[in-house]
Amino acid sequence: MCGIFCLFKILNMANKEEYKQINIDFLKKKRLEDGVSHLSKGVLYKVIKSGEGKGLVTPGSVVSCYYKGSLINGTVFDNTFGQGYAEALRVRDLIDGFQIALLGMHIGDRWEVYIPATVGYGEKRMDQIPGNSTLVFEIEVVNVV
Repeated sequence: MCGIFCLFKILNMANKEEYKQINIDFLKKKRLEDGVSHLSKGVLYKVIKSGEGKGLVTPGSVVSCYYKGSLINGTVFDNTFGQGYAEALRVRDLIDGFQIALLGMHIGDRWEVYIPATVGYGEKRMDQIPGNSTLVFEIEVVNVV
């Protein structure tokens, strides 16, 4: 017989599967929007502003950028815009989806990037980011070293 703990666990698993499907459906819909382009491994992006095509980003690059990370419901989990200085990030140290996006960007580019959970944080919770979350980042590249 299934007690209260067992029932809670079953409901929680159903909610996780529903959440995962909502995120998958979001990406399927986003893929069809005008202006949305595709990168590898399901990463999507929309150009907000184009730079001059300078600054080749490689996996070993250190990229200075501003970024805002949110979930598909708009909940912001990180934001460096307005802090007065760009963050310096080594590309190879970032989650795969963020790397994939940066490798396509140049100095001055500002993109909205949609990262599937498979190249984000996966099935595991990361701080306030639930497992199976699609990550939405607005990224502006300031410099590449």
